[in-house]
Amino acid sequence: MYQLPLDLPHRQSFRGEDFFIAPSNAAAVAMIDHWPDWSSHALAVIGPPASGKSHLAAVWQQKSGADRVAPENIGARSRLMIKPHPAVIVEDADKALAEGRLDPVDFFHLYNWIRERQGHLLISGRLPPARWGVRLNDLRSRLIATPVAAIEAPDDALLAALMVKRLNDRQLRTDPKVLDYVLPRIERSFDGVEQIVAALDKASLSQKKPLTLPLARAVLAAAGL
Repeated sequence: MYQLPLDLPHRQSFRGEDFFIAPSNAAAVAMIDHWPDWSSHALAVIGPPASGKSHLAAVWQQKSGADRVAPENIGARSRLMIKPHPAVIVEDADKALAEGRLDPVDFFHLYNWIRERQGHLLISGRLPPARWGVRLNDLRSRLIATPVAAIEAPDDALLAALMVKRLNDRQLRTDPKVLDYVLPRIERSFDGVEQIVAALDKASLSQKKPLTLPLARAVLAAAGL
């Protein structure tokens, strides 16, 4: 009889040295490292789901002491007003705008307020800001002018390194045979790695077994892979 595992949160390390640098993300990493000498007061980090946008934002937060502000709370930013050179992070701004959780007028005022105080703003999203479909002309023009740090689709080496890290984050140990079997059969994306690691972790917990090649075969078979 299988024991159903609880959906317990697992901890990921956001230290800068844990971020794998590859051709797909090297330019974005370089732009983060170049702070505070950015070409603009704002920077947009873009990339597909689970590509490391939050990781880079966390690295920059450690460097800059930035405040993370939830999109729906941008209008109530009084606690940031006391800082002469504010640093602010707004993640998934494109999604929040599309869902109505981020008010364009509040976002526009925040953008200008940070620039006036010689601060810095890091925003993230899946697509370049020019493609966010913003209707407020003043905000759209500012977003279009915002420099972009793009994370591209991962190569084979990065996928393998990312899968090992995600397994380690969940305290799962594996061997090259498991990687050799799993990686060619999953969606070749950051999100594909996240999904299969979650499935492997759930199977390992429910069956109270370590991650082995037979277990991996069974998980992929159940997923039709």
